[in-house]
Amino acid sequence: MYATGVPTAVPNEDADLVRSAIAGDDDAFAELVRRHKGTVLRTAARFARNHEELEDLGQETFLRVYRDLRSFRGDAPFGHWLSRITVHVCYDALRKRRQEEKDVSLEVLATPVADPSTENGPAAQLARMILDRGMSRLKPEDRLVITLFELEDRSVREVAELTGWSETRVKVRAFRARQALKRSIGGDDERSST
Repeated sequence: MYATGVPTAVPNEDADLVRSAIAGDDDAFAELVRRHKGTVLRTAARFARNHEELEDLGQETFLRVYRDLRSFRGDAPFGHWLSRITVHVCYDALRKRRQEEKDVSLEVLATPVADPSTENGPAAQLARMILDRGMSRLKPEDRLVITLFELEDRSVREVAELTGWSETRVKVRAFRARQALKRSIGGDDERSST
């Protein structure tokens, strides 16, 4: 599979660029970034609170790709490998944010990540704010699995591949995450209403 440390069986159109980038061609790596930046930013947008954070997640993803490019085995498409790195970068950011921010303000939660012109009015903005508030209260693992399943419409198998978890763990985590999100959106203590 490797000839002089360079993958020879990369099964997609990025094969030549990957080989050249590994060999030290910065222009080849720049072309990989150009080709895949949109996909990385679309995934990261699900996790970012604002444009600056989105740019930071994109930059961190490509820094990791550059640093780890030699570990790319070429047994799957480059885009899949890149998606997995993107998810891990976003997950790490969620964990770091959770550590740094014990009390998330409503002002931050009300700041939409998406273009405000795509909102359908006050009801959609309120729904987004409620969802953002509920999501902010989740553990990073729960937020990750809800984002991948519900917002990106990924399958159990895809989530397992992207996170490195078993499919069983993904299913259990998704069930618990959905329950936690319902509790979070429904209020801090549902038991008081029963």
